[in-house]
Amino acid sequence: MISTAGIIIIGDEILSGRTKDTNINWIASELNNVGIRLIEARIIPDDMDTIVKTIQTFSKKFTYVFSCGGIGPTHDDITTEAVANAFNQKLEKNSEAMRRLKVHYEGTNIEFNEARQKMAIIPTNSTLIDNPVSAAPGYKIENLFVFAGVPKIMQGMFHTILNELTGGKKLLSKTVSSNIGEGLIAKDLEKIENDFVGVKIGSYPYFKPGSFGTSIVLRSENKIQLNDASDAVLSAVVKLGGKGKIFEEGQVDERNL
Repeated sequence: MISTAGIIIIGDEILSGRTKDTNINWIASELNNVGIRLIEARIIPDDMDTIVKTIQTFSKKFTYVFSCGGIGPTHDDITTEAVANAFNQKLEKNSEAMRRLKVHYEGTNIEFNEARQKMAIIPTNSTLIDNPVSAAPGYKIENLFVFAGVPKIMQGMFHTILNELTGGKKLLSKTVSSNIGEGLIAKDLEKIENDFVGVKIGSYPYFKPGSFGTSIVLRSENKIQLNDASDAVLSAVVKLGGKGKIFEEGQVDERNL
């Protein structure tokens, strides 16, 4: 069976453009490394009804769901309340979360006030997710992992739960970079994808001063099929009178053509 995942990014600051999201890309890469397929990601506002409905939809559709944002101490951090509503749970001040936060604030000039104690409130039937960066924990409930939105904190939390995830084969990829237009090779790509059922193909035009071309990305669990399909794409490029080169994942550079 293939494990699937959905990501929910919560925050008005993302939608307004004030803050740039980097969490989707980072989590997607980590999931691919352990063979979990990211199927969908949504960026949604700090709106109770929207958060509740999105969590309920995602938790039914995917093996794992990851949410980022909205679990801080301020008035607009409503994710935890929404999670409790989504799973019909009550909220409670978790004693272990309180202990961790008290230890964290001891010896500082920062008051561990009621607002900061809010970060110890989680839905019943949840388990804590360690936060090695700033102590305030995330939590897991059913198949939902609730993380902070700050990238470094989210990454620290994610690494602590990585051993709880069950994946499959890693999705491999190759890129055929060519100097021909996307429209010219479209029919060949369709045929190749039909011939190699286990391979997904995407084409992405690129432009640079004085020239243009198409980067063709192939992805598959099957290394042999991936290699054969990549060779087929390169052959199609050459037959169309173009030049091309096959690159391993992360090595694409059209200037090398």
